[in-house]
Amino acid sequence: MLPQLTPSEEKLLLTFADPEATVTGADVFGAATLSALLANAEFHGVLPIMLRKLRERGDQHLPRDAMVQEQLFELRQQATMVTGQSMLLQYHGDRIMKALAADGIPARIVKGPVFARRLYHHVNDRPFTDIDILVDPVNLPAANRVIATCGFELGSNEAESYALQEFKWLEKENSSLLIELHGNLVHDTGMRRRLSLGFQELQTIDGQATDTPAALLTIAIVHAAGGHKFHRLQLCVDVLQGVRMMQSSQSEQRLLEAARMTGIELELAIVLNVTGQLFNEERALELAGRIKPGLSIRLAKRLITTSTLLSVNSRNKIGSRLRRDAFRWIQRLAKAQPRAT
Repeated sequence: MLPQLTPSEEKLLLTFADPEATVTGADVFGAATLSALLANAEFHGVLPIMLRKLRERGDQHLPRDAMVQEQLFELRQQATMVTGQSMLLQYHGDRIMKALAADGIPARIVKGPVFARRLYHHVNDRPFTDIDILVDPVNLPAANRVIATCGFELGSNEAESYALQEFKWLEKENSSLLIELHGNLVHDTGMRRRLSLGFQELQTIDGQATDTPAALLTIAIVHAAGGHKFHRLQLCVDVLQGVRMMQSSQSEQRLLEAARMTGIELELAIVLNVTGQLFNEERALELAGRIKPGLSIRLAKRLITTSTLLSVNSRNKIGSRLRRDAFRWIQRLAKAQPRAT
């Protein structure tokens, strides 16, 4: 269980988690507070951002406490190893993509390295623990064969993987290197009747370009609320950065059209709403408000709050878990809307 944060400490955690927010000299904290913040930042996947800000702020502002200094040293060492792991994963991902292209299999890397490169000014703010490759479902068998020839072995049940449209491949010499092959970024078969985000949908959203703001934000929304259940702040930070990348009304309109096409209007409204509340991002709140608030959205907004996210692994974690589970049931029971074509 994570150390409990006071309301002021939660606000400070969110300042550290926001890649573009500034931690000022006025933000003074003692050893116990810093230790609690570091533990929460690590759990929520925003530790690299916090470590960068602490480094930029200068160690002279840190409390002179031996235990917290040791904690900070160990976390900095771990962060260096995570950065190296991300670079190694990127190498294998690029190698597999070249092999797929050589076999004429259209594919694209999504999430981790793309988010780091496109959404963050400091790429090390967004490390990743696997490489996600998306192909059209009809190309899954051929893509699996290519990955196998690249020195990886299947680490998931084949029949179950086809049902989920998600295959987990581990490097034979280093099982910590994970490649995930997807036919759809929505793996829950109960939800996939309503929402879907696959290779063809992303191609349509992007149009003539690649990794457009609308496509990246759509992926981030599905990742936060479709693939996961708001289990850490990093998911909303990706969304926050995606919102900031949208520099035109055309991008916003394309995002809303993408939501209708893929069926994620519920998820879009909820993720943007809670992200806007967490980080005081008015644009996210405004975009969320442009989705017509039906019954599912009204119920979901009462479940997915800032407290729900911040108490995922606190003494209130059971309440958070129940709220997030209830949201999943709303997703599964929500009425499917006609999709744009």
